[in-house]
Amino acid sequence: MIIALIFALAVMLLLGGFEMLLVLGLPTLAYKQAFWPNLPDAAVVQKLLGGINHTTLLAIPFFILAANLMASGQIAKHLIAVVQAFLGHTRGGMGHVTVGGSMAFGAVSGSAPATVAAMGRMVYPEMRAAGYSDRFSLGLLVSSAETALLIPPSITFIIYGWMTGTSIAQLFAGGLAVGLVLGLAFAIMVQIQATRDAVTAAPRADWGERLRVVWDAKWALGMPVIILGGIYSGIITPTEAAAVSVVYAIVVECLISRSLTWADLFAITERSAINTAIIFVLLAMGGLISFFVTLAQVPAGILSLLDSIDAGMITFLLVVNLCFFIAGMFIDPNSALLVLVPPFFPVAQSLGIDPVHFGMIVTMNISLGMITPPFGLDIFVASSTLGKPVEDIIAGVWPFVVVNIIVLALITYVPQISLFVPHLIYGS
Repeated sequence: MIIALIFALAVMLLLGGFEMLLVLGLPTLAYKQAFWPNLPDAAVVQKLLGGINHTTLLAIPFFILAANLMASGQIAKHLIAVVQAFLGHTRGGMGHVTVGGSMAFGAVSGSAPATVAAMGRMVYPEMRAAGYSDRFSLGLLVSSAETALLIPPSITFIIYGWMTGTSIAQLFAGGLAVGLVLGLAFAIMVQIQATRDAVTAAPRADWGERLRVVWDAKWALGMPVIILGGIYSGIITPTEAAAVSVVYAIVVECLISRSLTWADLFAITERSAINTAIIFVLLAMGGLISFFVTLAQVPAGILSLLDSIDAGMITFLLVVNLCFFIAGMFIDPNSALLVLVPPFFPVAQSLGIDPVHFGMIVTMNISLGMITPPFGLDIFVASSTLGKPVEDIIAGVWPFVVVNIIVLALITYVPQISLFVPHLIYGS
């Protein structure tokens, strides 16, 4: 009865439009008072602060700041220009540029909302001019930004790695293959739609023009080389790579290209600090939720339930995907991550599921949640960026939700896709 009341409180707060801090925090504190009244308040505060007292999490504010700098400056534009020079002439033209550009920007930002904002103004008008329908253009723009959560560096991988103790470098390696699979699925959709709409392609750029575009983008292309090359070679850690990316972005945008003024830098830093604070408040609450999940022995209860119905790994992963899908429809991705990973991850370990593979499944679900109506975060970012009604974007997103579910099933039940690159780089 008490559990039902606490759950009802969470639903009421969610439907009432309260901030996620309160939606997660008040029911958690109510649970503490109901079942652990003798637990000192100091212990609760300790768990809140201990949840974010980890050096790994330093990568998050750095990558957020770097992403905002690149989206506001010239780095994003140069990366998209390179992709357009090599893919713009193909059938599907700007559709492939949208997918490839999102993957390229994701490789230096790790943020799906930043990718939507950076790509939106540049590629949406071009897609419409090429002949794509408004609905498909909006759906592709919002959905292709998901690859930013899979192509490293990914903020979601960093949070998952911190929560579970999984190697972030190995998660980044696994995300390469998974991100490419999702990008390929979107490219197939582009090819089909381009044929259906008789989309026009841009003239083929000759090699002289391509080399000129690459040369103009040399500083932009240095960013993924530094981040990914540094991490996979073992020269720098993911956290150090995040710090280097900020310094590199400031040097390129403020000193070399001079696309940003020092006043711009101050405003972008302030905005990034606010974004970081929101995430870290949720992470602190996530640490407390994880603590109570452990005290309540929720993972053991899930295992007992699976044993009682004679269910195994396949059924468990199906339940995980279903829970994340439902959560993604109503709460923000980081909150879903913080609520669902603590009870499910120990069960996954008990069933022998590789933590990197499970991380790919979780992150694919988080990516799907970014575009799942009615409250997919990227839908509202695109609406704000392009000035389009939310209803129009939702109408264009549904086919991509279906494709995501197909790819998610593939990633879930074919673990070799997630583990091939980590095993290749780091061994079994």
